[in-house]
Amino acid sequence: MNETVKITNLVKRYKDLVAVDHLSLEIQEGEILGLLGPNGSGKTTTLNCLMALLSYDKGEIRVFGQPMTSESYKQKRDIGIVMQNVAVFDSLTVYQNIDFFCGLYIKDAKLRKQYVEEAIRFVELEDFRQFYPKKLSGGLLRRLNIACGIAHKPKLIILDEPTVAVDPQSRNKILEGIQELNQRGATIIYTSHYMEEVEQICSRIVIMDQGKCIASGTTDELKLMIKNSETIHIEIPALTQREQEEIRNLKHIYFAEYCDHTLHLKCDGGSHNLIHVMNYLTEHDISFSRVRSELPTLNDVFLEITGKELRDPS
Repeated sequence: MNETVKITNLVKRYKDLVAVDHLSLEIQEGEILGLLGPNGSGKTTTLNCLMALLSYDKGEIRVFGQPMTSESYKQKRDIGIVMQNVAVFDSLTVYQNIDFFCGLYIKDAKLRKQYVEEAIRFVELEDFRQFYPKKLSGGLLRRLNIACGIAHKPKLIILDEPTVAVDPQSRNKILEGIQELNQRGATIIYTSHYMEEVEQICSRIVIMDQGKCIASGTTDELKLMIKNSETIHIEIPALTQREQEEIRNLKHIYFAEYCDHTLHLKCDGGSHNLIHVMNYLTEHDISFSRVRSELPTLNDVFLEITGKELRDPS
């Protein structure tokens, strides 16, 4: 498989601040790469360097096998960008906006018209082609933003928070569209604060912090990197201090807390943790009601690896 993007030893400084710190990253053709990181982790700076919008102090960036510079017009024609802030012209209709952005890359009028029509159908804006942006809902406006970024059929698509502040129906439509673009052959870089989106569509995930790549892999591979393998919640009317301590000492349990008549446990491995806890409660005649077992989520991975929470941008 060919590399679509190769970043080697990238360094970007703002005076004394090192925004990107010797970052190396490869993105293979056909991947949907999820790029995660807390605020200030260097994600946006990395993307701006990748798109040759920023100069950098050290390193090399290659796109489609060629060095990426501000004058790499051939590579740029095959890149589509959909940023978090909607970038369309209020004075142009839906059709005119898509036609304008597509025209930056496709000069042949007949081919451009075909591409614009295909983009309108792809984001399902057929009934809104003569609408001005201010007349569109938030979800429809996001779809227009995507259409403007992908109408010229780019090989590499960069999507930065494309579903911020949209309704669930529009969000699902956008995610389905991203997967379809990938199935058609596009390589995609996807950033989001919504972990369930990243887990749903990304084939590989990179977590950045302090300008460095601190973890990389599939969702399942990342989950194996953390201590927590299972979280258990059991509603128990009464539990003595001795019983709490004995449960805490059961195999594979590294955290136990009893509050508001609920026992919260975290496990670091093992395949029958819940059974062992239930056996203890039964053997000691301890009554309980609701039981819930949870496998680690991508959010658990992010919190444990970075020690930080992603902020919901909405």
